[in-house]
Amino acid sequence: MEQVWFSAALWLVLALIATLLSIWFKISTALSEIVVGTVAQLIIGALIGTEVLGAKSAWVSFLAGTGAIVLTFLAGAELDPGIFRTKWKEAMGVGLVGFFGPFFGTAAVAHYLLRWSIPASWLAGVALSTTSVAVVYAVMLELGLNRTDFGKGILAACFVNDLGTVIALGLIFAPFTMRTLIFVGVSIVIFAALPFATPWFFRKYGGRVSELEAKYILFLLFGMGGLAAWAGSEAVLPAYIIGMVLAGTVGKDHVLIRRLRTLTFGLLTPFYFIRAGSLVSVPALLATPVVFLALFAAKMVSKMVPLVPTVRVFNHEGHQGLYYSLMMSTGLTFGTISALFGLNHQIITGAQYSHLVATVIGSAVIPTAVANAWFMPKHLLPKPESVIRPMATMVEDAAGE
Repeated sequence: MEQVWFSAALWLVLALIATLLSIWFKISTALSEIVVGTVAQLIIGALIGTEVLGAKSAWVSFLAGTGAIVLTFLAGAELDPGIFRTKWKEAMGVGLVGFFGPFFGTAAVAHYLLRWSIPASWLAGVALSTTSVAVVYAVMLELGLNRTDFGKGILAACFVNDLGTVIALGLIFAPFTMRTLIFVGVSIVIFAALPFATPWFFRKYGGRVSELEAKYILFLLFGMGGLAAWAGSEAVLPAYIIGMVLAGTVGKDHVLIRRLRTLTFGLLTPFYFIRAGSLVSVPALLATPVVFLALFAAKMVSKMVPLVPTVRVFNHEGHQGLYYSLMMSTGLTFGTISALFGLNHQIITGAQYSHLVATVIGSAVIPTAVANAWFMPKHLLPKPESVIRPMATMVEDAAGE
């Protein structure tokens, strides 16, 4: 048992290093955790052994998966229903363009240039069509843009983009069985009932030190995640919809959201982002770097070329429009999920998986770093008082309890 505690301490030291690096270099913590995970796996593997970090161990996989689920839920809960209603044209236009461009572009490059099989090429198209809700939400939250119409609009477009990815993965590869029908049927019932049952349940039993609300949400996420996995899908997929469905109720409970963020960003997401970085096989990339470069270029070109003019149609000009387009070009959660799905079902090889995951992670790191370094719309950032005030409110809430 002591090995688990030492391993956990190692992971949290890496998380602390990543946090310090993000402060020093003024980049997103999620971004620095991905890079630290890749470098740590390379150095630790060379000096001690690849198994020391234990990225594939059951407990690390569980914490990382939980981090992805809860973070995705929080991103869905941040979707302002009012913003989605008023900006549905923008969300649909940007989201669909952001999906179809790289879906067809990277699939074509994988098949005709890299000579991958047709199923592997379509899998590459699915994996690289995504926009990372986890990265975008983490960046929006860290900068305070999640409270602006601009940031909420990006998150709404991310939802449409990733919904296209999920549907494509299901239509092309996922098996359609009786379990699938049961999963869809139960999901429809649960999603329809949650907006009515959740507020009543919280009013009647919530507001206690026992944190019933958090347990209730985690039960929903784990239960629906388990049902999704049983049906041959992925556990993280229902989390986003649950968050979106509860955006009008749970999303407005700022105290509950802050507590969930503390759990998520303090413990869970470091395991998710560091593990994502550690899964990259650097030797495989060095052996055939042109594959990574081809896939990365295919994703970025096929994303940015149609996105930039589409974003400008909705009055996002200059740096603001480029920032919007670059954030929509990120990828991580659903990209790695799709790649792992392809590997587990023998659609792609281990080498193809390494290149896809490296491309996905590269698309999480590079566009975000470029966007925050050169194209950040500083005029939209909230004033320092609006960032400090929630911390003061949290202290007051804690004192009141």
